[in-house]
Amino acid sequence: MAPNGWVNYDASPTLKFERIPILGKIYTKNSQRFPKNVKFGDIIRGLPHEKSSVQGIFCSHVLEHLSLEDCRKALRNTFEYLKPGGIFRLVVPDLEHALKEYEKDKSPEASIHFMENTLLGKSCRRGIMRQIIECVFGNSKHLWMWDEKSMKKELLNAGFFRVRRAEYGDSPDPRFKEVENEDRFLNCLALEAEKK
Repeated sequence: MAPNGWVNYDASPTLKFERIPILGKIYTKNSQRFPKNVKFGDIIRGLPHEKSSVQGIFCSHVLEHLSLEDCRKALRNTFEYLKPGGIFRLVVPDLEHALKEYEKDKSPEASIHFMENTLLGKSCRRGIMRQIIECVFGNSKHLWMWDEKSMKKELLNAGFFRVRRAEYGDSPDPRFKEVENEDRFLNCLALEAEKK
């Protein structure tokens, strides 16, 4: 849920379905429906904001669900929406942490644990129809993983500067405390970047 002064976008097809009059009220895929103040929006295709019109953007556990190419486009679009001096904060699973956990795991199932913990790969292959439905209606699998070095490089390539590792609640802009959740930072990579 987005507090006052923040707009929360989600590109989930489930959200779009839930917003269909009558039909969307009958069925939901998730145990809870999307909060009413969440809007359907796709950072890759573009959001209904003017360029250089937003002071801050927060993205938590989204970018790992994008392909590399789509993630790069999302970062470029994010940069475009920010005003000069605007701040972008992101949180993604930390590939480096996952690798350290994998190296510590001496069990014969270490690779299986790694794949399960990173939400990479598939443990079984579904039927063609099920694959199409999962592709169209969303999937919780991760498509790309990031470590600090690679994500910093992508942010710099998108035009950001002053990219730094971030911690929960440490932004110089106190408004980010309104949207951050400490649990989402646990064992994850958080970065903050600015637009000149």
